[in-house]
Amino acid sequence: MTVAGGVLPVAAGVALVVFAARLAREPRRLGNAVWLGVALLLTALWLLRAALHLEWLTPVLLGLLGVVAVLVALGLPAALIVNGVRMWRREGRSAGNLLSLGLGAGLVTLEALTFAPLGRWGSALVAIAVVLTGYFGFLFLSLLVYSVMYSRIGRRGGFDAIIVLGCGLDGERVPPLLAGRLERAIRLHDREQAPPLLIVSGGRGPGETISEAEAMHAYLRDRGIPDDRIRCEDQARTTEENLRFSAALLPAGARRVVAVTSSYHVFRAAVECRRLGLPFHATGAPTARYFLPSALLREFAALILHYRRTTIAACVVIVGAGLLLAIFA
Repeated sequence: MTVAGGVLPVAAGVALVVFAARLAREPRRLGNAVWLGVALLLTALWLLRAALHLEWLTPVLLGLLGVVAVLVALGLPAALIVNGVRMWRREGRSAGNLLSLGLGAGLVTLEALTFAPLGRWGSALVAIAVVLTGYFGFLFLSLLVYSVMYSRIGRRGGFDAIIVLGCGLDGERVPPLLAGRLERAIRLHDREQAPPLLIVSGGRGPGETISEAEAMHAYLRDRGIPDDRIRCEDQARTTEENLRFSAALLPAGARRVVAVTSSYHVFRAAVECRRLGLPFHATGAPTARYFLPSALLREFAALILHYRRTTIAACVVIVGAGLLLAIFA
């Protein structure tokens, strides 16, 4: 076995052990996703290196890698652009709804620039952009995989209280996205022998005639939840305020608390709980598939902003290394 062949499995094992230890200590940490991503990447490289030593498997493997490369280079940007157009038509032209369209167009532009004759410095800048894209792509995939994992390891029952996070109204009507959260909360409530307290959280936003909390309260009441099991928090405008203001309404004995949100928002809500020092976990309701790409990109951007110092430092290192290579190459 070569030195490289021996180092990869050891490094993958170390990364996996670090991830497992961090997960056992505190599952609501963004760093867990990075360690999981590193462990999976090193394991994939190790398996790929081992597979390339099998002569009969090499052509098949290279063919699969070629197909994956084509799908990433052509299929991913096309899918993002199509999704962006669909979001534009269904959800409006807000900046958040156009994220997938913008990212798809950006990837197409970057791929076109890699084949353009831009000279030494132009090519260097494009190469730096490619590396930055790869870095953020790695972070995004790591967060996506870990978010799915996190959503399956949380507490399933025995709750003292359930907090439902608001996400906007259609006038006075509860839209499907918010209804999904409420239905998830109702299912959790109904399967408990001692029904937990339900706290609905959300203020009145632009274009809304009543607060989100008031509309959610009415929805739960219509679905048979008694008034005395519902409390309203009607001032929050952000996820942080949803959690902080709702925590103030909890009875003194409430220790096992879960925040209900949409599937794409679960991990960020959990990270926010940890940042605020709240011993809550989060669970998610299903989300329409067409809505997921833009929603996941928004969540990723929000999480990166939480750790902007680390993000800026990583970008400075990548850009600085790229410029140095261009200077001394």
